[in-house]
Amino acid sequence: MVKSGYGYYRTTIFLAMFVGYTLYYFNRKTFSFVMPSLMQEIKLDKDDLGLITSSQSLAYAISKFISGVLSDQISARWLFSIGLFMVGGINVLFSWSSTVAVFSALWFLNGLGQGLGWPPCGKVLRKWFEPSQFGTWWSVLSCSMNLAGGLGPIIATLLAQSYSWRSTLSTSGLICVVMSIFCLLVIHNEPSDVGLPNIEASAKKGKAGSSKDESTLKEFLLSPYLWLLSLGYLVVFGVKTTCTDWGQLFLIQDKGQSALMGSSYMSALEIGGLVGSLAAGYLSDRAVARQGLHVYGNPRHGLLLSMMAGMCISMYLFRTTITQESSNVWILSLGAAFGFSSYGPIALFGVIANESAPSNYCGTSHAIVALMANVGGFLSGLPFSTIAKHHGWDTAFWVAEVTCVVTTIGFFLFRNIQTKMGRAIKKTD
Repeated sequence: MVKSGYGYYRTTIFLAMFVGYTLYYFNRKTFSFVMPSLMQEIKLDKDDLGLITSSQSLAYAISKFISGVLSDQISARWLFSIGLFMVGGINVLFSWSSTVAVFSALWFLNGLGQGLGWPPCGKVLRKWFEPSQFGTWWSVLSCSMNLAGGLGPIIATLLAQSYSWRSTLSTSGLICVVMSIFCLLVIHNEPSDVGLPNIEASAKKGKAGSSKDESTLKEFLLSPYLWLLSLGYLVVFGVKTTCTDWGQLFLIQDKGQSALMGSSYMSALEIGGLVGSLAAGYLSDRAVARQGLHVYGNPRHGLLLSMMAGMCISMYLFRTTITQESSNVWILSLGAAFGFSSYGPIALFGVIANESAPSNYCGTSHAIVALMANVGGFLSGLPFSTIAKHHGWDTAFWVAEVTCVVTTIGFFLFRNIQTKMGRAIKKTD
């Protein structure tokens, strides 16, 4: 009876969070999705576009970090539902606006709402699933982003062409608002809220002996590996965001492709990303099972470096081989390849940050590397669009490509440093 109770609540709660976070992500990217249609009605230059996207990225970086702390103090279901309601409402207001200043202000508020989404998901998953299942369900839930990113561009483009970009944003926003109320009713923070035993109760048994794995904040923050992960995540996430935000404009404006081809490329990228995220989790888990976790180096590094190299290669081919006459299959293949090789590292950076941190700073570790990733997302907005404005899309994408190559080489050279963060480990032990 208890097992069936767990099964029912796990299924309904997970589905609510999956659909809810799919809407979170769709409404995070709606501006990028309808950008070509919006620009036909309202004249915006590259700096205007960069300002709008960067305002959201900056707010998201701040909000997600704060939300990670708040999720330990505030009800996760309320935090998740409030954020979803806020995001939906702001999309509706955005559809009523027409100036760059208002667009930027509203998209900044959208970013603040977006940051309330993922930390509560992580908390609820940890409460409802055993540690041996946590990573798997984390990976599956993260696929909601790929689903929204894969179907979103096509849905938004077709709606914008059939109706208008304003109706597209207002409709998606209203759906968000309705779903936020549903999530508030369906999601429960932990099993004890519905009369079931809490899964994490056994974790307290190890509290007395947990000090060996604990470190001071100073020891944790001075760990070189923490900042190596943060820098790598900053670049990978920034380059990925560059391609998702600007890839279709690059194809349309520089490569002479149609708007539908641009949105199809984005969909292929996200579908490849879904497969890459799942593959990264599964294959790296097998590497850990074979080799075990070590103080120096990490079994996941081999796959991480291979995927980062794949990002560099697919970006180079995307920039140099696509022309107006290029086949649709080739363009979509490059999109899928980049998605596969960029979303994989994004999943791995989060997993490695959690498992390498001392037990008392796991959440802080993920919050720091995620914050740095969002700094990368911010840099992919206005700074990147300014390069494109003065030197062209080709040069701007070349800069992103070179940055990715240098980071991959650097990560390869430092792959065997001490990966256990916090208290220094003596080699004689």
